[in-house]
Amino acid sequence: MGSRSALCSLCYFLVLILFSWVAEAKTPSQRVFNVKEYGARADGKTDSSKALLSAWKAACEWEGKSRVFIPEGSFLIGPVVLKGPCKGFMTLQVKGSVKAPDLNKFNTEGWIEFQYIDGLMITGGGRFDGQGARAWQHNHCTDNQKCKPLPTSLRFSFVTNATIRGISSIDSKFFHMILFACKNMKLQNLKISAPADSPNTDGIHIAVSSGIRISRSVIGTGDDCVSIGPGSSDISISNVFCGPGHGISVGSLGKDPKEGDVVGLTVKNCTFTGTDNGVRIKTWPSSPAHSSASDFTFEDLVMNNVRNPIVIDQQYCPRYSCDLKSPSLVKISDVVFKNIRGVSASKVAVNLLCSDRVPCRNVKLSDINLHYRGEEGGASIATCSNVEGNSSGLQVPPSCV
Repeated sequence: MGSRSALCSLCYFLVLILFSWVAEAKTPSQRVFNVKEYGARADGKTDSSKALLSAWKAACEWEGKSRVFIPEGSFLIGPVVLKGPCKGFMTLQVKGSVKAPDLNKFNTEGWIEFQYIDGLMITGGGRFDGQGARAWQHNHCTDNQKCKPLPTSLRFSFVTNATIRGISSIDSKFFHMILFACKNMKLQNLKISAPADSPNTDGIHIAVSSGIRISRSVIGTGDDCVSIGPGSSDISISNVFCGPGHGISVGSLGKDPKEGDVVGLTVKNCTFTGTDNGVRIKTWPSSPAHSSASDFTFEDLVMNNVRNPIVIDQQYCPRYSCDLKSPSLVKISDVVFKNIRGVSASKVAVNLLCSDRVPCRNVKLSDINLHYRGEEGGASIATCSNVEGNSSGLQVPPSCV
């Protein structure tokens, strides 16, 4: 009886080994491509761009899961384009600090750009240092409409099915991240920072993209924490701490004649501290675009000393001369502001300025509790122009809808 039991156990063990061999044959193991093995030096001075490109190329051609590894240390890299399509799922694991070169080394609009990749993860706990402090004085976009933008730190173009998780981006020369023509991306546990007076250092800008999920992140910059541009849809932003910065913005919209619509945005469980704005929709006046912005929900938000907590601005014109007599043609509809509470740094806590050509439609305010505590004294107020909708529940300030 004992020998038969031992024989059965041996057979079972052999079957397990056989199945494991078959599984390994069908699923190639992950291979690690360490940039130091391709010549990268962790001294923060030696240009390691070629090493990263070589490691990426080898990993991209590997038939199976591959991991490009940047170990601890300081690596001077860029500008580079990490391009697909690749033969398998790609992971970039960053443990160390990746530093950008000086501005005179750039002839592109991006520092590290990912292109045409289906299946990507960037993780590792490391950081991307744009070293922007030495470049911000060369940013002329605040007073010149035809300026040449400085390089964005991380650009994602035509990237699908990606996760960006657990990394930091500091002191970008321009935007920290741009997502262009991307689909199904998750951005989680990010730390994005730049000084409040650093120009155009948007945290994450989304354009012509869909299925984007941003969550559990801390973003403090000199511009929008997150901005959503034309042609974007199905965007979710949750559990984000924003500040300093200009808040979370849709737009600006309506600047170009063939812009796509923005449809489907949820901003939920976010906290804004010391920002210029909370949640904002902004469109240009005298705009040539007949586009639309619709199906937005801003819910369960906390405002801590925010100058403009709730804003719709269809006369957005921050720098250039605009024809304010010619109204915006961007149609805004189906917008919900729900359970938004805290302290406004200005008396106008709710400011809904819509176009008299295409008024905002179906705007809903529900349970708004925004108090003013400032030098002027008195209570917070709400102002509305060309808005159709309704309000319900607590309304502080008293609703103008």
